[in-house]
Amino acid sequence: MRYAEPETVEEGVSLLAATEGARCLAGGASLVAMMHAGQLSPAMLVSLHRIQELSAITRTEEGLWLGAMVRHRTLAASAHLGGALEVVRSAAKQLAHPAIRNMATLGGSVALADPCTDLPGALVAASARVEIAGPGGRRLIPVEQLFVDRFRTSLAHGELVTRLFLPRGTRGAVGHHLRFSRVSGDYPTVSISLVLSMEGDTCQEARVAVGSCGPVPLHLAEADQRLVGTRLGEREVAEAGRLLAQAAAPIDDVRGSAEYRRLLIPRLLGRALSLAREHTHG
Repeated sequence: MRYAEPETVEEGVSLLAATEGARCLAGGASLVAMMHAGQLSPAMLVSLHRIQELSAITRTEEGLWLGAMVRHRTLAASAHLGGALEVVRSAAKQLAHPAIRNMATLGGSVALADPCTDLPGALVAASARVEIAGPGGRRLIPVEQLFVDRFRTSLAHGELVTRLFLPRGTRGAVGHHLRFSRVSGDYPTVSISLVLSMEGDTCQEARVAVGSCGPVPLHLAEADQRLVGTRLGEREVAEAGRLLAQAAAPIDDVRGSAEYRRLLIPRLLGRALSLAREHTHG
């Protein structure tokens, strides 16, 4: 196996494009574990640690740019991730345990496309966009378009994730991430990520993403619309939860059966909405 430490994005892209089976090494929290387990055997590891641009955090009037090498611990402590963007900070705070949060990177989370970890769903709820660099230049896509299947993305040969953009969101909106797991630090059996905006007692905006219940984070516009314009009463929340449970494609594993996961979705949704609503103002 070959190893390289490029100092620019362009250099990294050239190495990836020139080597079949090359993989990016960011935090290494998941990649190295998969290599040790014999699940991956890359022909080359392209370390991203020396590419300074990938660690940048930039605020604009429209939102926040986060470099792919920003660590989860930084996200969990960031004062920039308030309002609607709190959903990302909340997810980062709860992901795994401190040792993993110290290593794991934002770009690694999206490029690995593990549907059972916390960040992908939170980024979908936050309407994040992903900047991708490749041999043909750079492109910006909604994060949902990056996730194709379990551990599969739409990244083409020679492409890498450079940064993510989080739009600021509606004034007064709040974000929240709620996970249910067997023990602290384990993968969630089900997670709910949401962004909520209220005007008085009426829901003005809702965007919900469900994690660990399919090959990619589940976002269903029909479920969002079932909540908008309502007072988030028991009936409306139950109906939105039912729609999400029907659309989910969970599997049976050691953390719970598919049926159990479907039962959890509406219950967690109701709890997440209640917790988010406590922090809304508008």
